[in-house]
Amino acid sequence: MTNYEKTILNTLIDKYERSKSFTGQNKVNRSFSVKVEKLFPEFADDAEYDTFVQINEAVQDLLDKDHISISKKKNGVIDRVFLNIRNIDSVYEYIKRKPKAETNKLLSDILCKYSSENDILFRYCNEQLERIGANKSVKFFNGNLSEFENILKATAEITKVQEETYIRDFSIKVFKDSKVFESLKEKVADLLFQYGDFPQKETVFEELNVLKNPGHVYFKGCGIVMIGSQTIDLSELKGDIAISSMLIDDVSVKITGKRLITIENLTTFNKFNKSDTFAVYLGGYHNTHRRNFIRKIYQYNPKIEYFHYGDIDAGGFYILLHLRKKTGIEFVPYNMSIDILKKYSSYTKNLTDDDRKRLKNLKNTEFRQTICYMLENNCKLEQEAID
Repeated sequence: MTNYEKTILNTLIDKYERSKSFTGQNKVNRSFSVKVEKLFPEFADDAEYDTFVQINEAVQDLLDKDHISISKKKNGVIDRVFLNIRNIDSVYEYIKRKPKAETNKLLSDILCKYSSENDILFRYCNEQLERIGANKSVKFFNGNLSEFENILKATAEITKVQEETYIRDFSIKVFKDSKVFESLKEKVADLLFQYGDFPQKETVFEELNVLKNPGHVYFKGCGIVMIGSQTIDLSELKGDIAISSMLIDDVSVKITGKRLITIENLTTFNKFNKSDTFAVYLGGYHNTHRRNFIRKIYQYNPKIEYFHYGDIDAGGFYILLHLRKKTGIEFVPYNMSIDILKKYSSYTKNLTDDDRKRLKNLKNTEFRQTICYMLENNCKLEQEAID
């Protein structure tokens, strides 16, 4: 089989598999064809006579096998090639292509297998089953069934992780190979973010306790930290300290100020210096260990004020809402208002299409007025711009 034959047949089958005839929804018999000159522009080039001959030979071979029929121009040159649907099984076999109906059946079996693993996969799998029924492509499937099932397997297993786990260790546990997850992680992150409840895609693994490096919690300000028999008065220090996630169970904190504030970005955390305040760096996200640390502080310091300081954008609001939901603490937004947007208007950035979409999804929240202002004035603000 020549490359010309393979290209002709694959193009015709692509047209057929995208059609209503393939799903049986078309009551009128359709033909599926392609102009030879469109498929091979050199076919019409007088300087490419050898190519012209080779393409004619390829078409004749397919005619002899009854895989196609043709139409010609008045000068006798081939104009179009048509797929002979009555011999479609022979065509699939000839080009060693798996029929889409067979692939769809295998995909459906995989989707049904994983649909009950967790809420994220329930939403994803049921949507893809509907897409298959409508003859649409399955998201995150690139033709490799083995890879596709591994994506769903990773998505199922990653939501079960309870203790902080390194990416390579997670891969060994799930796939018995330290490198498999590395090749899948971008698609897994996309799936988790699109069908789960996470403030931002870049940090979904962190929130699910799957990390590249050991986790640490950074904090500073008005508080006394006790680690085992050691006591540290943070108000006596000029900067912050960090503890490993492995120490959190052994730590207790007494807040000596009036408030605790979580800060989204590192630059802002480093320059933040308010009296009577205990500050915790979130790193843009809050995984299980950071949330446990904050809940532990709240347990012994319930009467102080709790604030969250983030970017004035969709991500910042999502992080705040997520922080409340996961900790059960009613954090109050800090420096995330219309007044701040106006004050620092010269530092704002324009909204992207994705920004607008995500902000509109938040219009029914308490941030409605700020979000309407952002949409009307095409602006967002990173907290690093605020003094």
